[in-house]
Amino acid sequence: MTRIMPELPEVEFARRSLVRWFDGHALVAAEADPKARTFRGADPKAFEALKGTLLRADRRGKYLMLAFSEGEGVIAHLGMTGKFLRTAAGVEVPYSRARFVLDTGQVIHFRDPRLFGRLEPLPNEALSRNEVISALGVDPIVDGLSVEQLQRALSSSKQQLKVAMMDQGRIAGLGNIHAAEALFRAKLNPARLPASLTPAEWKRLQAGIMASLTFALETTQGLEEIEYVEEPGTKNPFLVYGREGEPCKRCRTPIAYLDQGGRTSYYCPHCQPLGGVAKPKKKTATPKRAGAKKKPAVKAKARRS
Repeated sequence: MTRIMPELPEVEFARRSLVRWFDGHALVAAEADPKARTFRGADPKAFEALKGTLLRADRRGKYLMLAFSEGEGVIAHLGMTGKFLRTAAGVEVPYSRARFVLDTGQVIHFRDPRLFGRLEPLPNEALSRNEVISALGVDPIVDGLSVEQLQRALSSSKQQLKVAMMDQGRIAGLGNIHAAEALFRAKLNPARLPASLTPAEWKRLQAGIMASLTFALETTQGLEEIEYVEEPGTKNPFLVYGREGEPCKRCRTPIAYLDQGGRTSYYCPHCQPLGGVAKPKKKTATPKRAGAKKKPAVKAKARRS
């Protein structure tokens, strides 16, 4: 699988870690790799001017906003492989693109092997007013997500349901993993159209989104470093994501996938039928009619996660 962009739970984990690491400590130096793409469109020197105690660490969707006591802050986006790590002084961290040096000598690294992450230093008062932040939709954790909010966010979309759920201007923070997981919990097919959902299905979808995010946040509690599911040796904790061909945890039907907007959507064909509510699964196969033609096998597609 190709690494997908960190989603709301992973970014919230980073926010909570930074709050814990900065608690009672001051930033005495910020270091930037000037050759890295991490500061594209921004000035690395402005990042290196950051100092003081951490006043606020906010998150909206997949973005972090860090405000420091000297009046300057930074917006951080983890990209595809970015994460924050804390080490003792002098420890070499591969792919460290920027660093916060604390008054204890400890160093917080922004590690990003594939260089899709981004840091943008800005004055504190400009962080939440940044045009990218202002354009984000409802955040299920920061704002809460009621059934009514969910309907307002998605019902006008003409896109397929999972694609609409990943539109950051509608719902901030959902990505390929948690959109798929929420739809499985809600027993909704990824290719449904938002306008086709019944009131009961909207309720199931809202509950599925919140349950998926809550589960992911709970699995990160107590960790010092976030573990991405695609990293070698990491166990897959998810119900359907990345489980193509494995038996569904509900009905044992093999998990399938479809391509939506260049992304791979995992789902259970029985639990998430395109036509609506799943029918009870028969225990025995239905005998084939005499002379019935066998459907041609569908070749597997090259896919991106």
